[in-house]
Amino acid sequence: MKKKKERRSFALFLLPGFTGVCGLVLAPFADVVRRSFVTAVTQEYVGLSNYRRVFANEAFLLAVKNTVRFTAVSLPVLLTLGLLLAMLLSGLANAQIWKSVFLLPMAMPAATVAIVWRMVFAEGGFLNLALGTDIDYMETAGSFWVLVFSYVWKNLGYTVILWLAGIHSVPLDTTEAARVDGAETCRLWRSVILPQTRGSFYTIAVLSFLNTFKAFREAYLVAGAYPQESIYLLSHLFNNWFASLDVDKMAAAAVCMAGVLLIFILLFSALCLREDD
Repeated sequence: MKKKKERRSFALFLLPGFTGVCGLVLAPFADVVRRSFVTAVTQEYVGLSNYRRVFANEAFLLAVKNTVRFTAVSLPVLLTLGLLLAMLLSGLANAQIWKSVFLLPMAMPAATVAIVWRMVFAEGGFLNLALGTDIDYMETAGSFWVLVFSYVWKNLGYTVILWLAGIHSVPLDTTEAARVDGAETCRLWRSVILPQTRGSFYTIAVLSFLNTFKAFREAYLVAGAYPQESIYLLSHLFNNWFASLDVDKMAAAAVCMAGVLLIFILLFSALCLREDD
């Protein structure tokens, strides 16, 4: 009887959130799936025609290639750099001050960041003055690395904080026992601490992966809706299709994108669970 009452209380506790998710997320996405199989104006069923148009679109293929490249480069850099900084901060007494410093970029408005990037990388900017050149780096292939730097700089703060939370969650008794057994610092981190931060690693990796698909505002404000080819991402493509009201193509591309994200998260989750076993 008690367990039944607890289950009822638990269900009532989840009901408001579940209702919100169904009404504001699942139902609209179900409508997007429906729209991916019909025309935008007449709502005529066209089968996979919208998907074929999307995959035949050169802009879509370019955006996918650039987004995959951007994710493959920036994600390992962010995770590795965040871990190294967290390892350094975990041994400092005044780590709280450094946490605030690393979180500062997240509090800066995107417009302010875009102005700074223009001042540094644009024609006549600080980088040109330092190198004695006169190049708009946002209009060259180097703009890709500017975008990678911007993404890492913007998201490094929460990555460090989450890594620190995982490191500090390791029981002190465990690390002390390893030290007593003669484990050196490198061995301690490799064999004791890092294996127990796998949960934090999963959370950080998934959040960072999802955020790579949101690295749009700074690039848009700096270079516009049609930036240099190497930084034309899926976010730019969706923005341009929305502006031209290509709803049917947008719906088909959104379904494909959601499917890829879901498959990645499920595979990554299964991998982490298998490692835990």
